[in-house]
Amino acid sequence: MKLSYMLFAVVIVGGPIASASASVPQSTKAATSDKAIEERIEKRIARDPSLKQYDIKVSVDEGVATLKGTVPTEADRGKAAQFAKLSGATRVDNHLVADAEAAIRAKGTTGKIKDKTGEAMDKTKEGTGKAIDKTKEGTSKAVEATKDIAGKTAEVATDGWITTRVKTKFIGEDLLKNSDIHVSTDDHVVTLTGTVMSAAGRAKAVEIVKSIEGVHRVVDKLTVK
Repeated sequence: MKLSYMLFAVVIVGGPIASASASVPQSTKAATSDKAIEERIEKRIARDPSLKQYDIKVSVDEGVATLKGTVPTEADRGKAAQFAKLSGATRVDNHLVADAEAAIRAKGTTGKIKDKTGEAMDKTKEGTGKAIDKTKEGTSKAVEATKDIAGKTAEVATDGWITTRVKTKFIGEDLLKNSDIHVSTDDHVVTLTGTVMSAAGRAKAVEIVKSIEGVHRVVDKLTVK
C-alpha cells in the first residue's frame, strides 16, 4: 500500500515539470537558433580584414542563410558563404555580387576632409591642389585598370587558383546540394570525382568548371547516387 502511494506522488510531481518543458513553442526555439547563427556570421565577417569594409546583409530563416550586397571578387563572395556554413547554416543562398568597383565604393570618403564651415575638400596624396574632377578622372582610370587585370585572369591562372575558383562556384548551387565532389587540377585539366544527387547536378558541375577562366579540359568521373 505504501509503495502505491509513493508511485502516485511521483506521477503528480513529474507531471507539471514535463508539461512546462513541452510548453516552449518550437517556433521560438527556431527563431532563437536563427538569430544565433545570424550573429555568428556577422561577427565572422566583421573580423575578416577583406570583408568587414563591405556592406553585407545577413539574414537567417529556418537555418537557411541569405547573403546580399556587393564585394570586389568571387573569392570574397565564396569566403562569405563559407563563413555562413561554418556558423551553422544548413544552406546558403548567396546573392552577393562580385564587382571590382566595390573596392572603390567601400572607401568613398577616403582622402576627403571637412573645414570648419562644413564644406567638403579633397585631400590629394601629392598635395598638388588639383581640382576634384582630376581626382575623379584618376579614380576612373584605376577602376578600368582593375577590370583589365580581371580580364587577363585566364592568362595567368594557376592550377591552384582554378581549383579554388571551381570550389567557390560550387558553393550555394542548388543542383549540387548534398553532393560530395572532389576537385583536382593538373596542367589546367580539371578532374571531378565523387557523387552528386542527380544527372542534372552532374551536368551542372561540368558546366560550371567549363566556365572557369584558364580551364582547358574537364574529366568527369562523377557518379549519381
